Amino acid sequence: MRDARDSARLGFRLPSSNSSWIVMLRHIILAGLVLGALGQSGGGGGNASCAARTLHLADPPYQNYFYSDCNVDAQAVVTSPLPDSNLSIIGPRLIVAWPAGNSGICTFFQPQDGKNGSLAIELVNSTLGAPLGPVHRNASDSQYPFVGVEGVVSFNDSAELAVAILGSVRNIRDFTEGPSLLSPVIQDANRIAKFNKTGAQISRLWLDNVTTTTLTITPWHNSDTEVRVTNTTVRFGAGFYRFSASFNYPQLEQLQPAQILNNESQALIRREAEQVSALSFFSYTEKLLAGGWRFLTYFGRDTMIAALLLQPLFKTGNGTAMEAVIGAALERVNRTDGSVCHEETIGDYATFLNLQKNVTSTAAGFTYPMIDTDYFLPILMQRYFNATPGRIRPLLSTRAGAVDEQNSNLTWGDLSYATASKIMNLTAAFETDQTVDNLVHLKEGEVVGQWRDSTYGLANGRIPFDVNTALVPAALYAIARLAATPGVYPNNTATRDWASEALARARVWEDKTLPLFQFNRTVDNATALLQRYAKQNTFYKGPTHADALANYSSDGTIVDYGLAINSSDAPDIIPIAHTDTAFRNFLLNSTDDAQLTAFVNRRPTPCCGRSPPG
Repeated sequence: MRDARDSARLGFRLPSSNSSWIVMLRHIILAGLVLGALGQSGGGGGNASCAARTLHLADPPYQNYFYSDCNVDAQAVVTSPLPDSNLSIIGPRLIVAWPAGNSGICTFFQPQDGKNGSLAIELVNSTLGAPLGPVHRNASDSQYPFVGVEGVVSFNDSAELAVAILGSVRNIRDFTEGPSLLSPVIQDANRIAKFNKTGAQISRLWLDNVTTTTLTITPWHNSDTEVRVTNTTVRFGAGFYRFSASFNYPQLEQLQPAQILNNESQALIRREAEQVSALSFFSYTEKLLAGGWRFLTYFGRDTMIAALLLQPLFKTGNGTAMEAVIGAALERVNRTDGSVCHEETIGDYATFLNLQKNVTSTAAGFTYPMIDTDYFLPILMQRYFNATPGRIRPLLSTRAGAVDEQNSNLTWGDLSYATASKIMNLTAAFETDQTVDNLVHLKEGEVVGQWRDSTYGLANGRIPFDVNTALVPAALYAIARLAATPGVYPNNTATRDWASEALARARVWEDKTLPLFQFNRTVDNATALLQRYAKQNTFYKGPTHADALANYSSDGTIVDYGLAINSSDAPDIIPIAHTDTAFRNFLLNSTDDAQLTAFVNRRPTPCCGRSPPG
């Protein structure tokens, strides 16, 4: 049985007031939660206090619970089907996920005797926690303590453990989101045994032969009930059960809300407590996380976009969320070609992938399929260093290799220079010859490359609008400013003229790319398309508002910009309305008033509200 959930995407707009920032903060956090983007350190040891911080976010049939203290950070998700749930993809399930090692436990349950859909589960408050409490146990044979969470789960009827996956969130995702994949090398390592006479224990030694993930289930105030274990089958009757999920793995150091938000934004900690607490759960000294539970790790583009939007709220300086985002991106840059990492693979799944390559190693892995992520890095760096020039030297002199072993003997400054060099090389041809062929294309063999990173996100296009018309010129403007700032890039013959070269090139990309994506439609044709779309789609039954199309036309013609261009060989514009023009509005400060006015006026969606069509 799989448990699937549609991913939500976030549209970006430059806020115009403090209240808008609050709304934006809420949307960023909640979008991160669906895509799956509290305070004390998860590393333990040095904190005077170990107060717990908890958060509950309900999204039936899903209940999300977050727990953090000075020893551990965890998210628990309970799924209990609703009467109208699709039982082929939604079933009773308990997940515990940890950012450390991108690790987790997933258990699916099924009714012993009742029909599918009759079994309901929930977490309940108890003396153990409300509903989660901490697990912390030292072991003489382990370098790290066993940490995790425990609580009480209730079953409305007799149940059986259907599937248990222990180790990596990525293995859990392979099962819940793919074709129900269960890897034998992972599953065969599960050990199921009786525990304390009346309970059951499911444990698994990781592929590193060091780390062990353990789940125990015992009756809770059910004197006439016990958990029955027969070989690998685990059954229990209706009632309350104590569960404990733990593992012995080094933890991350979580940032407290006061460490994340600047002085002007500290009031949000009280006014928007739930939202800020959620943001804190995804914020660590080493990196920010893309979202829970499915993406509790580094995703370069996602966290850099969030940092750009939240920069007015973020604290600056050493040990802050802003520097965690920049540092994480720099640490994971590919030293060979300067590409910025899209996603990391860590923990047990890293060992798993290494073994598939006949390599016995726990070293992390990094992927570089995206074309947009490179450009966000200099944009974010320039905005941050412009506000805090005193942080240039400390940040860029940091030695690399703590996470990406391949970058040992380099500094973050070296890696920043590698990325900037890549951008300067890739963008040179278009400056002298403004053709579709010289635009930025998806990488060979990849079907995705920007934020619409699903198979059909660009409608099979290879040349995306946002990268070429917004990200490239914005990155070039940023490189021009960074090159003029002492201490950012090395002073050599290659960089000597970057300040002027990048500035001139940025203007070409800003001015000359937009026409290549422009297409025209008559109002009559657009009306017919809109009516057909509204009739064929399955999620909207309201009016088309096609009568409003004339408001965005000139002499009966609507001018818009395509989502992408097919390819150099077939340079057809893909005429799909989209919101990616927001990147241009947000990242570029156009000085071409005529072009900007035409661009804004031609958009079917005005800057400060929604248009009726669509």
